[in-house]
Amino acid sequence: MLKSKENIENSKVKLEIEVAAPDVDTALAKAYRKVVKKVNLPGFRKGKIPRRILESRFGPEILHEEALELLVPSAYDKALEEADIDPINHPDFELVQIEGGKPLIFHAVVEVLPPVEVGEYKGLKAEQEEVELDEMQIEHHLFMLREQNARLVPREEGPVKEGDIVMIDFKGYVDGEPFEGGEAENYSLEIGSKSFIPGFEEQLIGAHPEEDIEVKLKFPDNYRKEDVAGKDAIFKVKVNQIKEKELPELDDEFVKEVSEFETIEDMKADLRVKMLKNAEDQSLSKLEEELIEKVASSSAVETPKVLVDRQIDRMLGDLESYLRYQGMGLDQFIEMSGKTREELREDRREEAEQRAKANLVLDAIAKKEGITVEDSEIEAKIAEIAESYNDDPERIRDILEKQGRIPVMMEEIRIRKVIDLLVGNAEIKKVKPNKPEKDSKPKKAKSAKAPDSKAEPKEAKKAKTTAKPKKTAAAKTEDKEKKQEKKGNKDS
Repeated sequence: MLKSKENIENSKVKLEIEVAAPDVDTALAKAYRKVVKKVNLPGFRKGKIPRRILESRFGPEILHEEALELLVPSAYDKALEEADIDPINHPDFELVQIEGGKPLIFHAVVEVLPPVEVGEYKGLKAEQEEVELDEMQIEHHLFMLREQNARLVPREEGPVKEGDIVMIDFKGYVDGEPFEGGEAENYSLEIGSKSFIPGFEEQLIGAHPEEDIEVKLKFPDNYRKEDVAGKDAIFKVKVNQIKEKELPELDDEFVKEVSEFETIEDMKADLRVKMLKNAEDQSLSKLEEELIEKVASSSAVETPKVLVDRQIDRMLGDLESYLRYQGMGLDQFIEMSGKTREELREDRREEAEQRAKANLVLDAIAKKEGITVEDSEIEAKIAEIAESYNDDPERIRDILEKQGRIPVMMEEIRIRKVIDLLVGNAEIKKVKPNKPEKDSKPKKAKSAKAPDSKAEPKEAKKAKTTAKPKKTAAAKTEDKEKKQEKKGNKDS
């Protein structure tokens, strides 16, 4: 039972917890029966050493560890209920007393959510961009679709140009000597992809098939291999073959081949609907972010380090998922960035602090407004997910329960209600979107590469029209829930 509760520094609470003497004696007896089976003592058969001899020979503390494992967890949980606190981290335990015939006494120091002084969150002024759909966006999407389905055709004549794929042999030298990892044969490189050392690809432009050239450059100071970082290098390169992309004709036959549509017009009509919905979602998302930032900046709270670290973990988890989709691991990305894992974490700390603070403020508003989640809302959300994947709601619920996602879903719904409250009570001014200057022609797509080390991967929301392999319900449910978790952006 809880004997006392004391608030100490940095949102920590010290609990003094006591367990009645009869329960201690019972736990010690159970501990004896377990421990005695593991002890060998001359003159006694294994498991037959009397308890008084066992404690006399090894000391009574031989039973304490096992007894504490039986007593502490349940006593701690009951004390949390009595103290009415929700810890945000593992407790630090301090044993005060454990002895047969006496109560067990121990202390638990736990970190709890800090008090939040919530700023004004109703009547906030904000701007929201009006949604407009430019036909050039549709044309660009169709161009990208052709790029994705382009054929690589060998070109016998003509120099290397931007966008070509070249097959090359190369060997690099630093201080006149070859260096490890600086040599390859028949290496495929897209000119303009910026996937090689800065300056390398540019110097291949203008070269012809079977031509030998020298590429002179300097390795970046933060290059991942310290033995060549910041040094001048010469690469002897032979261009074996040049390939160029041959785009398919944009006609009904192409549309039938890459999508479920019969004609170009059918595909364009579907794209308009999806792109408009996407633009509306982005406009609303920007508005919500602005409102959350405003209420968070006007609120006062001391954000615990553990929540910031937890937020960084999630951000790196998102990055890792993005990289895996791009065919790269996080360790490989860290090596390419020239940074350590700790440096990568520190790069995200400031943003993580802002997110963690926003989460605390949204949680405080939910408590202040008495916002809760009903079972019917959980069932409705499960039914929505099931319908989107043409699956059975009970099966989806079973998947979510096994994944431990139901509490997360409840918190997402709760925080979604808070965000809806902010939007519903805001003074919103509609504004024209800032349009970037358009090029006369759509730009060619560059090959996929890892994001900048400071950039967070964002959920891709572009309309997809090409056929995709089907996922299992479990995988699709997990994907959808991950997206919902990012949008809710709330600490569990």
